[in-house]
Amino acid sequence: MSTHNPESTSGERLKSATPRDPAASSGIRRRLLDEAARMLVEEGPAALSSRRLVKAVGASTMAVYTHFGSMPGLVREVMQEGFDRFQARVEQVHPAIGPDADPVLELAALCRAYQEFAQAEPEVYAVLFGGSTLAGFELGDEDRQMGTRVLRFPFDAIRRCAAAGRFRADIDAGLLVRQLFAQMHGLAQLIRTGYIMGGYEPNDLLVGMLQDFAVAAGDTPDQAARSVRSGLT
Repeated sequence: MSTHNPESTSGERLKSATPRDPAASSGIRRRLLDEAARMLVEEGPAALSSRRLVKAVGASTMAVYTHFGSMPGLVREVMQEGFDRFQARVEQVHPAIGPDADPVLELAALCRAYQEFAQAEPEVYAVLFGGSTLAGFELGDEDRQMGTRVLRFPFDAIRRCAAAGRFRADIDAGLLVRQLFAQMHGLAQLIRTGYIMGGYEPNDLLVGMLQDFAVAAGDTPDQAARSVRSGLT
């Protein structure tokens, strides 16, 4: 007569499938995120699949579901880290130029940080802002809120421009920052697809766009030119 206990065996299997070392579990989670980011940056969205990912880190497919619930869940966390890296670049601008800096110069420096991120991490940028999808993941409104939170930095700079008398006192800072966002995104996309041609460099367009933006907001051409060029160097 068999003494085999199905419940006991099932319990043993469950215990053996559960990581006993929290640090090891955390390490697998970190490796999955790092490898997913690497594939995305170095090979593009089409390269990212659960099969390739777990093979690269030496884990089972179940690890993706254990730590992230799904591949789209993993991609969302990769994107969250992308947003965090983008914000970190932007956050460095104000301390680097000092608390009493020319606000138009600061605005130009923020736009430089935007373009540097877009060029340094083009595949991540394309997913964050370019409409690319991967592994069944699509940006939702909550994800977009993560992306647009960086707008508060140029928004604050625009308000300081108005307070300093460089921009008109009656400007709509919320509207202006969205116009600037549209311009920065358009330039990033054109650079990405190689459409900056005809003897002009991306920086030529960036300088012209920002000078025109500042003058349209109320700055003088000479002041705008000096501040923008200083902010982009």
